[in-house]
Amino acid sequence: MYFIPFLWLMVLLFTSRSVFMNDLNDPPNWNIRPNARADGGDGSRWNYALLVPMLGLAAFRWIWSRESQKEIEKEREEYRQRTAAFQRELEAKYHAVISESRRAVAHLSLELEKEQNRTASYREALISQGRKLVEEKKLLEQERAQVMQEKRQVQPLRSAYLSCLGQEEDWQRRARLLLKDVEGALSERQSIYCSLLLPRGKRLQLEKSLLGRAAADPIAADLHMAAGLTDIFKHDTHCGDVWNTDRRQNGRLMWLYLKYWELTVELKKFERVQKAILEK
Repeated sequence: MYFIPFLWLMVLLFTSRSVFMNDLNDPPNWNIRPNARADGGDGSRWNYALLVPMLGLAAFRWIWSRESQKEIEKEREEYRQRTAAFQRELEAKYHAVISESRRAVAHLSLELEKEQNRTASYREALISQGRKLVEEKKLLEQERAQVMQEKRQVQPLRSAYLSCLGQEEDWQRRARLLLKDVEGALSERQSIYCSLLLPRGKRLQLEKSLLGRAAADPIAADLHMAAGLTDIFKHDTHCGDVWNTDRRQNGRLMWLYLKYWELTVELKKFERVQKAILEK
């Protein structure tokens, strides 16, 4: 942009110089004249004609160098700014990464501390549990020793109990047979009582037979069966419907006494075994 005004300035300067150097009012010897040539003496014009483009080229180079230097400085400044911005961005990212790393390290440290505390608590719990198990094992061993000692002490009693229980099996068998016979006789007696066709004398004969057996049998005497039979004959008047054919539907009190005698047989068995062991 400075090249065209500068070029016109140089043209005007050399044009005025050529006028002053060839002034007609100056003495001839003082004028600077070009060397005469055989072709008419026009060499000075060509010299000036070549000098002007050279000076213009030099001016253009100087201006171009100056503009180039400005562009270089501008690019350098922009590069420096970009570099600084990039450096700031890198520093910001670096600080962000460092901060994130520190937070991660702090979080991991906290988690590690928690895990260490948890592990310590687990270890203490395991130690406590182990001590508790050792104590329980000692107690169990003591209880086992005590049980074994009691077992050795009870072993003779157990042998005696089994022996007496075996001896009482025969009495219990005979008692069960007695109860089975009495149950059959009472069922038949109640059927006769509920029947409208069977004679009353047969029922009375059956009742008399039952009372005689209860008085003569020692097992029946132990069960106090005679008093129960008398109570049944007096108060058990329950009968099923008219068309009933199931003997178990007749009578109520008799079934209660039969259950009672059955339980009494079991109780008598253990009482007899206990008595036999205590007598030894």
